Amino acid sequence: MIFPTSKTYFLACGAAEGSTELNAFDAALLQAEIGNTNLIKASSIIPPACREIAPVSLPFGAFVPVAYAWIAGDRPGEIISAGIAIAFPKDETRPGLIMEHADRAGRKVTEEKVIQMAKEGMEIRGEPVQRIVSRAVEHRVASLGAAVAAVVLWT
Repeated sequence: MIFPTSKTYFLACGAAEGSTELNAFDAALLQAEIGNTNLIKASSIIPPACREIAPVSLPFGAFVPVAYAWIAGDRPGEIISAGIAIAFPKDETRPGLIMEHADRAGRKVTEEKVIQMAKEGMEIRGEPVQRIVSRAVEHRVASLGAAVAAVVLWT
C-alpha cells in the first residue's frame, strides 16, 4: 500500500499512566489526541514544502503515517521524556529530516539531544538548515508511565 505524499504535518505530545506499558502508551497517545487511529511508523523524512498545520481531529481507525518516539518507565518518581525535531533545508525543493528521541531525563535534555540529532542528520546529507522545529514532553512516573512525541504526516 502506498500512501500519497503528505503536504502537511502537525506535532503531538502526550504522557500518561497505565497498568501495563502498552496501556500507558495508549493513554499517552490519547492524551496527545492521536489515539483511536492506526499509526503507521514512518522513517524520518518530511517531504519538500510540507507545511505545519494545527492538530486535526483524526478519523477513528484511520491509517496515519507518524514519526514518533516513546518511552515507558516503572520507577516511581523517575522522569521520562520523548521528543521530536524537524530540520528544514534552505532549499525548499529538498526534503527535511525528522529525528525522534526518548530518554530517562527531563524534557529539556531530550529536546536538546533531538535537535542536535536533526542538525547532524542534515550535515550528513550536505543540506544547510533553514530552521528547526521541535517539541518534547516529560512525565514523572507515579507507578507505570509513558511519554510520546510525534510528527503526524497528513494529507
